[in-house]
Amino acid sequence: MKSQQNQTLLMRGLSTHEVEERRAQGLGCVPPPPTGRSYIRIIRENVFNTVNTILFSIALALVLLGQYLDALISVGVVSFNLVISLFQEIRAKRTLDHIALLTRPHAVVLRDGREQQIHPESVVVDDIMVVHPGDQIVVDGPIVGEGCVEVDESLLTGETDPISKGKGDRLYAGTFCVTGRTLYRADKIGIQSVAGNLTAGARAYRDMATPLQREIALIIRVLLLIALFLETLLIAASVVSTIPLVETVRMAMVIIGIVPNGLFLSISVAYALGAVRLAGKGALVQKFNAIESLSHVDILCTDKTGTLTTNELELTALHPYAIDEDMLRELLGTYSMHVSSQNATSNAIRVACQEQARPGLPVRQEIAFSSARKWSALVFGDTVMQGVYVLGAPEMLQPFLIPDAALGTFMETEREKGLRVLLFARYPEPVFLQTQDAGGTLPAGLIPLGALSLRDTIRPEARETLAQFMALGVQLKIISGDHPQTVTALALQLGLHDKIKVMTGTELEQLDDAQLAQRAEETTIFGRITPHQKERLIKTFRQNNHYIAMIGDGVNDVLSLKQANLGIAMQSGSQATRGVADLVLLNDTFASLPSAVHEGQRIRNGMQDILKLFLARVSSVTLLLVAITFIGGFPFQPRQTSLLTFFTVGIPTLALAYWARPGHTAGQSLIRSLVRFVMPVSLITCLIALGVYLAVLIPATLTFPVPTNPYREGAIPLAQTALTVFLVLCGLLLVLFVEPPTAPGQVNQERITTGFLHY
Repeated sequence: MKSQQNQTLLMRGLSTHEVEERRAQGLGCVPPPPTGRSYIRIIRENVFNTVNTILFSIALALVLLGQYLDALISVGVVSFNLVISLFQEIRAKRTLDHIALLTRPHAVVLRDGREQQIHPESVVVDDIMVVHPGDQIVVDGPIVGEGCVEVDESLLTGETDPISKGKGDRLYAGTFCVTGRTLYRADKIGIQSVAGNLTAGARAYRDMATPLQREIALIIRVLLLIALFLETLLIAASVVSTIPLVETVRMAMVIIGIVPNGLFLSISVAYALGAVRLAGKGALVQKFNAIESLSHVDILCTDKTGTLTTNELELTALHPYAIDEDMLRELLGTYSMHVSSQNATSNAIRVACQEQARPGLPVRQEIAFSSARKWSALVFGDTVMQGVYVLGAPEMLQPFLIPDAALGTFMETEREKGLRVLLFARYPEPVFLQTQDAGGTLPAGLIPLGALSLRDTIRPEARETLAQFMALGVQLKIISGDHPQTVTALALQLGLHDKIKVMTGTELEQLDDAQLAQRAEETTIFGRITPHQKERLIKTFRQNNHYIAMIGDGVNDVLSLKQANLGIAMQSGSQATRGVADLVLLNDTFASLPSAVHEGQRIRNGMQDILKLFLARVSSVTLLLVAITFIGGFPFQPRQTSLLTFFTVGIPTLALAYWARPGHTAGQSLIRSLVRFVMPVSLITCLIALGVYLAVLIPATLTFPVPTNPYREGAIPLAQTALTVFLVLCGLLLVLFVEPPTAPGQVNQERITTGFLHY
């Protein structure tokens, strides 16, 4: 009885009523959590950081006290920063969402006795799914229909070879049907699927700070502590000296102004300029710091399938037996043109031999390629190509060849190069081939016509791009689910030396953390690696104090992308991979990576100059706050510090960010470089500025009558104005010392010879 019910379900699928029942029971699709950020999260992370919260709180207090202009000017710079940051990150999110919509798969399901096309999230448990060649499988489940299908699981496992699946075998979401048609039953859907579990590991949005960002964050924390200390002294002074509340709030705004919140604006502008420069070069910057982060990378880890290669094969060599090469090309071209189930192999042969092919010949029988039997066959009845033609693995065809068939050494030589080798053979009579259990029986006495070798098609720009990275001292690590020999052959094509070391996933699993840390440093090729082993490798590299970039495209790369300092995804990859990546290579091109390194160095060099300006101003203002308050008075009004910031660092930093030059800077640490520049500049500026302040304050105090409100009238406001004007002039003059002008076309020679422009 149960068998009869199962057969009925298989024939008609679920009814609409049964689908609704299952959905009500919670058996509908629960999609994996989003890997990217929502609009609300982007706004929250950009708006409500510590410094912004303090500044907005003080500005609100000024508004409540009626000081609208002071409040408006004081938060203007912060607001401008927020607009730039929000615009770039929301733009990146919308672009990724659009890509996800374009690549969104559909599901074909049997319901109410007919095939229907639905969205994957509409699938319920026990739905009977229909899969055709080229379809993406959207849920996990066993095959329940007759027939055999070939499945490409490379996005899930990293292995390129199609896998043959028959009744009872499981299909997995995120894989693709290459050949065949069958039915399968949905039992693991949404987050319960294998792909869903891997994607769930990417839920937590990673916020990976670059070295430059960490140094800036440290500087800001130190200055914030100093500001809070001075604010505490101000509160105590206002209580003891009965300073009016309005003036206390205004002074508090000035003091908190020593925290260089404009640095956030400057780095946002620098990142935005880099993103704009790369937008037309095929790279989408999802995280602002991705470009600068790339300039710190010392190990580049990359997947093989779909990343370095295009998931296509290329015919590299032909070796005819008993016929000439032109005839072999004609026969192969005709064969590939008449195969109904196209795959990477037949496509490669057709591209190379289509000019000699004969179209439109009648085919009596076809046996599609199967990974189990490792061959395919066509039976022609036409006199032009009469007979059985077989293309497959030499070791599988060898038992059926004519006795003493001389195949030579071509195949062994090509295999040693890591290439895929196939044998093409013919039986003169158009006999019918028997097939049982997805296997097949070939007639004895096959005549070898020729052998051919194929290799993975490398992305055109991959070799040059990787060579440039290696010339920069960046190590290359290829981490793949494919066989190590296949990956090694690809590495040789990419220009790596022939003495590279190889490790398999089985060997990796037997190593403890200390052993792996040592072996991983020496190894270049990692084959038969699982997604969790990829993640472990990236963790190991980072624990060895390396800065890691990971390039991937499949669901199997999600965990390792999250662990890397910089995640780079291909546009054609899975949605989950694009969601967690910092940089997305549009059109799957590596050509934008050199430009990204170029921009990263430009950003880093520009920010170092900008930091000198900011810290020189902050140090001078802080010393003046302490000195002038000690002698009695206060050096600035809130609007004056905002204008000082705008003219001395706001406008100059925009120019420095735009005109910054790429290339490596000197090897000394950033902190030491800043101290050597900032300390003498701030001390000299403070002493001269203090003299200007006193030179105006003392005569004015002796001349002017005693004011009603000394904070708004009389000598102190006049001295504050003179001090502000002087510091503005000093700040503009300081730009010449930070970045001395050069003649047109002249570029820092050190940066050229040691930097990226070396290429």
